[in-house]
Amino acid sequence: MNPKICIVGSANIDQISYVDTIPSDGETVFGNSYQMGFGGKGANQAVMAGLLGADVYMIACLGTDVYNKMTIDNLNNSNVNTDFIQTVDGSSGVAPIWVDKTGQNRIIVIPGANNLIDGDVAIDSLRTIGSLDALVGQFEIPLEVNEKVFEYANKNRVQTVLNPAPAGAISEKLINNTCWFIPNEVEFEEMLGEPFSESSLIKHSKEIKPEIIVTLGEKGCAEVSDGKVQIHQTNKVVAIDTTGAGDAFVGSFSYGLASKLSKQDSIKLALEKATNSVTKKGTQSSYSSSSE
Repeated sequence: MNPKICIVGSANIDQISYVDTIPSDGETVFGNSYQMGFGGKGANQAVMAGLLGADVYMIACLGTDVYNKMTIDNLNNSNVNTDFIQTVDGSSGVAPIWVDKTGQNRIIVIPGANNLIDGDVAIDSLRTIGSLDALVGQFEIPLEVNEKVFEYANKNRVQTVLNPAPAGAISEKLINNTCWFIPNEVEFEEMLGEPFSESSLIKHSKEIKPEIIVTLGEKGCAEVSDGKVQIHQTNKVVAIDTTGAGDAFVGSFSYGLASKLSKQDSIKLALEKATNSVTKKGTQSSYSSSSE
């Protein structure tokens, strides 16, 4: 049987501009190209897990605009069940993105309908979906919704994966219902109060309940095994667009966990898929299946 995963999170439309250099204050520059694509951290992670072969259920909230059907069709085409997506009056989420010639990005997220997702409806959806191998959340929806679904999952012995991005407030209730905590270096510092280092990772790994994996961009990722920090390096590639690489990591890692792979093998898969994604333009369009 395929692993069964539920992603509770955001779905956005990415509006991506590619430029040589990001403009400074008051400066106008000419871009090289533009594309519109599907994004949102939750949807990205759902698509990555779906492409790898998981049975993925997406709980999100969309507006009543033209992006609603487009988003649902795209998720369905990526092996993601959309029966439990909520709809509210107004705009769906959008994300204008600038990508410079080094592949680095600047992103503005306008949440729209993502802010209006109903936590009680999400719990009803989880009851209907039934048994799960993993539940995944991020910080592009309200904190109280994450608290509700993570508490429900924990009570039902479902592994929970929290990607605290973008960095924001976190509660003791949420962290205590989290099995895997996956920030990047910036989020690690903003949320845990000190810069990432091997000593700080060991310290916080002892202080909070979930296992911590810190993604380090082109340097790979770090985690603690047997009381020691393990740095998992990734292959060197030429980065074209880093947008969505962290989501590729989380979606792939969650697929590995749900497939009963070891932590080490799940990390290996996650790094492979995240690294491959930066060699292509776009967000979800840069993701590949298990056979590619």
